[in-house]
Amino acid sequence: MLFFLSFFSLLTWNQDDDGLECDAFCKEKILHRVLRNVNSQLLVVRPDLNMAAFEDVTDQEMKSGNGMHFNIHYYKTTTPSAGMPVAFSVQVEDKSYYMCCEKECGKTMVRFREGEVPKEIPGESNVIFFKKTFTSFSSKAFKFEYSLEQGMFLAFEEEGCLRKLILKKLSREDEVDETMKISF
Repeated sequence: MLFFLSFFSLLTWNQDDDGLECDAFCKEKILHRVLRNVNSQLLVVRPDLNMAAFEDVTDQEMKSGNGMHFNIHYYKTTTPSAGMPVAFSVQVEDKSYYMCCEKECGKTMVRFREGEVPKEIPGESNVIFFKKTFTSFSSKAFKFEYSLEQGMFLAFEEEGCLRKLILKKLSREDEVDETMKISF
């Protein structure tokens, strides 16, 4: 009962036509993982280039882990039907960066900003993504929907020899797009 009360006190509530709705996200746990695409490439963050891309990584590079070992921050919510709310952060050299989305020239871009992921998020946030299973028969692969734009998912896009991390619109809810498949 005490856990329920302390959890309840961390949330703010709004009453609307649908009933009670969570108005905040509260950090619950953190997992440490590398993120892979459908080609088994690792997501690598390069703050100096203001981008992240999926790359082939050697064992030697993997050991250094610079920009590759992500913290996946799980948040509590009262609306689990949207998916599990998560935020991403990564260490590059001696600095911490968090993933967010920002509007640039009318397009939403994935960016990594120096700083820490907040413990509590009082409302909507450009750092939250909803973790969803990629397909019903694929329990170790996921897709991540941007919390502020329904139908927009983390994905990769080939640009020359790079596979850049982007946000991509899913045209139909039942569509399977391999560029959105991310596994731990």
